[in-house]
Amino acid sequence: MQITSIIAIYALFWVMCAFLLLPFGVKTADEAGVQKVPGQADSAPANFRPSRVIFRATLIAAALTAFFVANYTQQWITVDDIDLLGRYAPPPEGA
Repeated sequence: MQITSIIAIYALFWVMCAFLLLPFGVKTADEAGVQKVPGQADSAPANFRPSRVIFRATLIAAALTAFFVANYTQQWITVDDIDLLGRYAPPPEGA
């Protein structure tokens, strides 16, 4: 697998992880007990920390990418393992 493919897979995992981690640990102004800014939405976060989201997304994406590359090289899980409907026919030998 080429390094550019690994970087692209890492970027995809990172974006997915970042979006999945956004709602965790965030409190609204009412939950945190702080005063709201005039015009602020009721659901706006009062304690959003983007550095924490970036750090966690980086760690999780690195682990997922490492697992993906290891599975790609070692072939632990293949298409045959997840073909539940039996529709995948491997190419003939020598093709």
